[in-house]
Amino acid sequence: MPFRRSILFAVALLIGLAGIGRAQELQHFDKSSVIVDTAAGPRKFTVEMALTPAQQEQGLMYRRKLAPDAGMLFDFVAMGSRAFWMKNTLIPLDMLFIETNGRIADIHERAVPLSEEIIPSALPVRAVLELNGGTVARLGIKIGDTVHHPIFNNNGG
Repeated sequence: MPFRRSILFAVALLIGLAGIGRAQELQHFDKSSVIVDTAAGPRKFTVEMALTPAQQEQGLMYRRKLAPDAGMLFDFVAMGSRAFWMKNTLIPLDMLFIETNGRIADIHERAVPLSEEIIPSALPVRAVLELNGGTVARLGIKIGDTVHHPIFNNNGG
């Protein structure tokens, strides 16, 4: 039994060290701007672009704060079903699920930090915009509003 415990401890230690090494290999994100057209008028955000699979996997994990006018735009290029979770994400987030033309197709508000609950899009989408939790309610962002950014070819951002 002591040998088995030693092996289990060694395996757990290696898994933990691998996680630390991975966390230290944080991705770099280029920045861009998006404008969300709401009933109250346009709202501008500075976003980090999650374009590669590694960037999309990391997303906003490990962040302790996010500026009120900041966010992250995940561009998956093609339309498809998308699902997110909040594992290792320390701040609540609002998620805007966006079609190819920039139309918001679905919204998930105030995703719970550290939750492993799957958050799926109700419809196929091209992109997802993550903002601070509560931003959707504060600014009155609704399904059907438009997000402007060059990836949507709709003259914005």
